[in-house]
Amino acid sequence: MQGVIAAVPTPIGADRSPIKNLYIEHCRWVLANGCDGLNILGSTGEANSLDIVARREVMGWATKELPVERLMVGTGTPSLQETIALTGHADDLGYGVALVLPPYYYKPLSNAGLIDWYMALDEALGSRAIQVYFYNYPQMTGLGIPVQVIAELAQRAPARFTGIKDSSGDLDYCRAIVAINAALRVFPSSETALETAKIDGFAGCISASVNTTARLAAQIWAQRAVPPADLCAEIARQRGVIIGPTLVANIKSLIADRTGDPRWRAVVSPFCALPDVDGRRLAAELKG
Repeated sequence: MQGVIAAVPTPIGADRSPIKNLYIEHCRWVLANGCDGLNILGSTGEANSLDIVARREVMGWATKELPVERLMVGTGTPSLQETIALTGHADDLGYGVALVLPPYYYKPLSNAGLIDWYMALDEALGSRAIQVYFYNYPQMTGLGIPVQVIAELAQRAPARFTGIKDSSGDLDYCRAIVAINAALRVFPSSETALETAKIDGFAGCISASVNTTARLAAQIWAQRAVPPADLCAEIARQRGVIIGPTLVANIKSLIADRTGDPRWRAVVSPFCALPDVDGRRLAAELKG
């Protein structure tokens, strides 16, 4: 896994269940428009608002309809047993990478507790080939995964713990992980990090906003040795328009505009769909 990875959203029907045809069409669109891979059932995919049955269903759709070698899937939950089950199911379906949140309910959590939890996952997976990327998102989970924990786990099980998606926005944190283990694939959550990816040793980005900025992000990644300043400035401007407290609703609104299908605007509570007036303003600002 490397390059521009889209954290894809999940279209939701009136019964709060995922909609297959919309989902697959969008996944194919982002792959055809510059993305190297897809992160399904992450935060943008509202995975933690879906039950296990729905998550397994979406996982199956993706591997049947899309190139599995270009997929990674979120399988982390606060429950170790559910995380083991979802990650094992991902391996059965052929996923090469699972993105796993830390067990975020019980806090404070010691480094030893985090290490034990991830090693229990590794032990339960046994000889399965699936790799685990840490998912660091302290704004949502209420805890960060310390660099020292990542270093120890990667040392204990180097074939299992092979990368990280960092959604903290702290590039110094990402650089520290590269410094302690250059073999780890480090993916910041913003495509703006692609500007210095070669210098910093990043493997790419895993981003929600590349559902819209895919083409620009792909150009910057392709020219990362000397990224064009004008493209870097434009992608920073576009991401600045898209991100914020209504990120998921913003992404879905923009996809609804692209496809002409209003069903894309639906989100799962506690999110709220973007009002029409805000959707029009978002689209206008994005065009600049």
